Amino acid sequence: MDPLTLFGLVAVTAMLVAYALEERSRWAVLGFAASCGLASVYGFLSGAWPFGLVEAVWAGVALRRWARRPAGRSCMQGSSRRI
Repeated sequence: MDPLTLFGLVAVTAMLVAYALEERSRWAVLGFAASCGLASVYGFLSGAWPFGLVEAVWAGVALRRWARRPAGRSCMQGSSRRI
């Protein structure tokens, strides 16, 4: 596996983990935004510019969600949902 492919694998894996944890922490949303940014870089470096562009948009959407989410409050507060 070449270094670029490994970089892409790490970026997309980080996206998956951060996405799974978004309900638990505001910081997971920021982690998702950062990993989308890394995936965007991977897309552009690998020549898959449509992937890079879409991931850049997702990074922006996630950053906006992070900025609008109240600090210190989980999305699961007040919920009867159990994990």
